[in-house]
Amino acid sequence: MHPIYVVNNFGQFNHLILRMLRDNDIDAKMIKNDVPVAEVAESCRGIILGGGPDINRAGNAPAYVDTGLPVLGICLGLHIISTARGGSIRPGASGGFGGVEVTIREHDTILAGYPDTISVWASHADEVAEVPEGFRVLASSPICGVEAMAHETEPIYGIQWHPEVSHSVDGCRVYENFNALTLERA
Repeated sequence: MHPIYVVNNFGQFNHLILRMLRDNDIDAKMIKNDVPVAEVAESCRGIILGGGPDINRAGNAPAYVDTGLPVLGICLGLHIISTARGGSIRPGASGGFGGVEVTIREHDTILAGYPDTISVWASHADEVAEVPEGFRVLASSPICGVEAMAHETEPIYGIQWHPEVSHSVDGCRVYENFNALTLERA
């Protein structure tokens, strides 16, 4: 069985994503965001678009969204999904990195098992301004209207917060849910 790929978009937490996956016995491999799209599509069962400092350094990551594989975007990965599918991003009103209380509005597959409110750590330097057509908002917070979103028919999900950091309560659940989705399609 193919691994899940963690796409390194030059973010400081991408290695924590990989570690969390491996610590939960999920087969995963980190790749650079310049790996050719066809190679990615043929050699993994799901894609996690990791965070990073700048969407202009996203390489091939926007094209990975259209491989037909399950995709999970974390922070910048959410922004990559949004812009690749016709949405938009803007500077966050709050900016910075810190604790946030997120309200789960829809307990979609990727957020299955979470309570209605969770404490997470997120970066809001940028955020989704306009949700792309075909997506719905799954979670929000007082400082960010789109903390999580999902495509209505494709297995594409995005989350503003960082489940892989210890300050995000039960963060591994997001990755376990994503792993389950990839196994269903494998």
